[in-house]
Amino acid sequence: MHTEYSSDFTVTSHGAAGEVTGSCHRVEVHGKQLLLDCGMHQGGDAVKRLQDEQFDFVPRQMDAVVLSHAHLDHCGLLPLLVAEGFGGPIYCTGPTLNLLAIMLEDAANLYQRDLDHSNLRRKRAGRATIKPRYTLDHVRQVLEQCQPMEYHQKETILPGVTLTFHDAGHILGSAVVELLIKGEPDRTLVFSGDLGASERVLMRTPEVPQRADLVIMESTYGDRNHRSQEDTMTELEDIIAQARNDGVIMMPAFAVGRTQELLFHLGCLYHRGLLEGWHVFLDSPMALEVTGLYDQWLDALDEQDQRVMAHFGARTLQDFLPVLTPTPSVEESMQINRIERGAIIIAGSGMCNGGRIRHHLKHRLWQSRNHLVFTGYQARGTLGRKLVDGATHIRMFGQRYAVKAQLHTLGGFSAHAGRHELLAWAKSIEGSPRFRLVHGEPEALESLAGALTEMGRHVSVAEQGVMFTPDFA
Repeated sequence: MHTEYSSDFTVTSHGAAGEVTGSCHRVEVHGKQLLLDCGMHQGGDAVKRLQDEQFDFVPRQMDAVVLSHAHLDHCGLLPLLVAEGFGGPIYCTGPTLNLLAIMLEDAANLYQRDLDHSNLRRKRAGRATIKPRYTLDHVRQVLEQCQPMEYHQKETILPGVTLTFHDAGHILGSAVVELLIKGEPDRTLVFSGDLGASERVLMRTPEVPQRADLVIMESTYGDRNHRSQEDTMTELEDIIAQARNDGVIMMPAFAVGRTQELLFHLGCLYHRGLLEGWHVFLDSPMALEVTGLYDQWLDALDEQDQRVMAHFGARTLQDFLPVLTPTPSVEESMQINRIERGAIIIAGSGMCNGGRIRHHLKHRLWQSRNHLVFTGYQARGTLGRKLVDGATHIRMFGQRYAVKAQLHTLGGFSAHAGRHELLAWAKSIEGSPRFRLVHGEPEALESLAGALTEMGRHVSVAEQGVMFTPDFA
């Protein structure tokens, strides 16, 4: 029996609209509803942030979730979605499912710890305690609802809706989402997720779906390009040379993606003889776990980088960087504070909003002989952004600290495509698609929209909570 479908659909952005974090886009099609991502907003106190998160839709009425990748600003509210009644399938790639198990459990543990501290303060003040919005049981439920798919596999996920994942080259398992919507005529909706930069190590070049009618596209770096990888590595070499005889280098890095790329780059410097006398500390239990996952999925990474590692007999990233010391325990982390020079400390979080990096900042930020190296985007409202914007003093752990360390921003390590790469990706899609821009601050959105318009594309910018019906006339 042939079913007649209308090709009409709507898209409503409930996050990452006019902002970078909180990716969540609701698609209504054929009487069903699905979410593209379900991410949390980043920055500020975790407990307050989660208390403030409210869904502008009814979770139990959602029929499916399609997840682009495992960064928390794309997946972090999945446990809350489940806690509030969502029981449908969550489609993602296999590596993304593996990463989710690490990311969501860690986030839940941190949330519960912060909530316990907050409730203790509230009790002391005679105030009512706060109930958790979700628990580890909800994280486990999320993982049970996940249905992993291979890249390029086609799967009917709703009546008349077929899903295909393409490699987005952003982090392990990251995907560009393609939805084929049956109707008269058929329509193709593409969601870019986060697109990787073409020069980056370990990741493959982002794939481009052949055609589309509507592209929901990220715009994080829509207004600027990154420095070349070669220039970035030269700058890193200069920083290492400056600090060689005197200081310590601190590198805030995200546990997923950025840390593994840094280990590869430092491995390359080691094999060129440029890390003599240096010790690299990977001071993040989660990053250590994720690095092991990258090692397991090594054959899914860039073939040329695999060959480089094999040339030096390395089967893992730790093998490739012999001066690497993992410090999983708190005691091992604290021992790093005794080192005066010759240490490169890689620690989370990437935007300095939590994690062990804050303890290293506490011990070293006020000393001018040390160096603080930012390797990626710093969202508004984060401690990292305040430092990049030139703060002379910051507050951590209830105390005020002077900012005397030398600050560096290595733009070439960004996990996101730069402006030229975004435009080249968009230009390669056939079918005269409409573009709906998300996941960017206003300046980046406006700049990319202008460039796409000059290219002859139809462009609109997503607004929070505003339903969008594509006009294909």
